[in-house]
Amino acid sequence: MVVDIFIPCFIDQLYPETGFSMVKVLEKAGVTVRYNKNQTCCGQLAFNSGFWDHAKSMGEKFIRDFKNCEYVVAPSASCVGMVRNYYDEMFYNSALHNEYRLLKKNIYEVSDFLVNVMNVRSVGALFEHTVTFHDSCAALREYGLRDEPRTLLSSVRGLKLVEMEEPGTCCGFGGTFSVKHEAISSAMAEHKVNLALKTGAEYIVSTDSSCLMHQDAYIRRHKLPVKTIHLVDILASGWEL
Repeated sequence: MVVDIFIPCFIDQLYPETGFSMVKVLEKAGVTVRYNKNQTCCGQLAFNSGFWDHAKSMGEKFIRDFKNCEYVVAPSASCVGMVRNYYDEMFYNSALHNEYRLLKKNIYEVSDFLVNVMNVRSVGALFEHTVTFHDSCAALREYGLRDEPRTLLSSVRGLKLVEMEEPGTCCGFGGTFSVKHEAISSAMAEHKVNLALKTGAEYIVSTDSSCLMHQDAYIRRHKLPVKTIHLVDILASGWEL
């Protein structure tokens, strides 16, 4: 099986190690990973900010970059949700309509791909820590992702998952929302981090680095005893290729 990977701009620029972790996990699961170096952004930031012309231009490039791929896998439910849910509005009845419809069927968030396409439950990871899970708004509400990350975490040796209250409550990032409404966004981060602290967990885990970055900023500023980590960074822990 050949899998083309999409590395979102957020991960490419801020958390490149998470991209490498996903490659390790996919290769450990037995797939051949292919990376198109010409790929850029899916257009989500422009789309959410109301710049639809810019978003469509980026979307056109995205569709062409991943044209005819059997599978496209990304470490971000948010970006995959953008392609699955909102490209319809931009490319319906357009010259790229058929190419988009094919891409929509073939693009996956990585935990969904591992569990539901490859039928993988364990990659042999070891992570001897207590964690709690944050369901990002995009993953839970737009992608429909909930059980798959937990299924993979349940097989990690040494890991203890303690669910927080309100796991699906928004952390307050929301892209440009955190810039335009800083006070509200910060209060939401405070609430979310406090829910995590009540569990006694050492780490907050999620499928979306943007949420983790937002919570980590609050944690660091207030010197709180919890860290953040992406799901695939846990799955890539404790074993060697």
